[in-house]
Amino acid sequence: MKLALITDAWLPQVNGVVTTLLELQDGLWERGHEVVVIEPSAFKRFACPGYREIELAWRPGRQVAQMLDAAKPDAIHIATEGPLGSAARAYCLKHGLAFTTAFHTRFPDILSKALHVPPSWGYAWFRRFHAPSSGVMVPTEGMLGILREHGFKNLRQWSHGVDLSLFQPVDGADLGLPRPVFLYVGRVSYEKNLEAFLKLDLPGTKLVYGVGPLLERLQREHPQVQWRGVVPRAELVKVYSAADAFVFPSHSETFGLVMLEAMACGLPVAAFPVPGPLDVVGSSDGGVLHDDLRHAALEALKIPRERARERALQFDWKPVCDQFIGFLTPARPGTALAAVTKPSRILHKLNA
Repeated sequence: MKLALITDAWLPQVNGVVTTLLELQDGLWERGHEVVVIEPSAFKRFACPGYREIELAWRPGRQVAQMLDAAKPDAIHIATEGPLGSAARAYCLKHGLAFTTAFHTRFPDILSKALHVPPSWGYAWFRRFHAPSSGVMVPTEGMLGILREHGFKNLRQWSHGVDLSLFQPVDGADLGLPRPVFLYVGRVSYEKNLEAFLKLDLPGTKLVYGVGPLLERLQREHPQVQWRGVVPRAELVKVYSAADAFVFPSHSETFGLVMLEAMACGLPVAAFPVPGPLDVVGSSDGGVLHDDLRHAALEALKIPRERARERALQFDWKPVCDQFIGFLTPARPGTALAAVTKPSRILHKLNA
């Protein structure tokens, strides 16, 4: 099978969507499938308003059409709703091709907070975007319920996973900081509700890894916090292993992959009981969910690290990749998606 994967989120961006798609790409390779990735680097780009470190393709319609014409994919998956996703959607509708989509990010809620407009406006636009999709892949039961309430159709629950071979406890890892160390990893941006963590009265050290549009302001306002930017994923494993609790203050997640990475390294999670944490941590004893985030953070310190790891073991990527393949739809009527038995690590990044 040859899959065209269209995404506005790709390297060098660092976020959960990119990580998920990279893991998916590797899983497809390992099963012998070809992957045609259409992503921003092949296009003229502009800085995303409010997130200048993210570059989006500028008027990519003609070039996307040329790429898809050349690829002749067996299946098409549109991972994001940005300029590339919109161009691919328009191409499929014009040529009568079936495609699947994914709902990775709660942009309607983010836009509501940033622009002070009702969330229903954003959900109406996104509902229209996904309406022609043969299957809208949604990572959690909580998010599935939210989208159903907003009238989305053809929803498919597609869980995400974590690379358990990479993210595992590192014995003796130490950050050289006063303990306990309360860690946050993720974007330093409006939707992450990071100030709810930064303002907590906690012992030891608050440690933040990540970048984003709020970084400079929050650094000035919270000089007592340790700010460490972005590090390679292999280095992040040591950070997770050396911290004492992972604090995740977001209210607007579709999943929250960093929570899984933390637990896979034996780091208990503290978060609010909202979609994302409810699905990833749930009622397990790998973390603490509570409306009082300080209480959750302090209680997380009491959780044995092996329990957090046990919860993460339920999110292996192999069945997640198989589930994704099962949700794909042939792009052209009357055809079938051929199974591949001979491994072939082929990645196509087309330039028109």
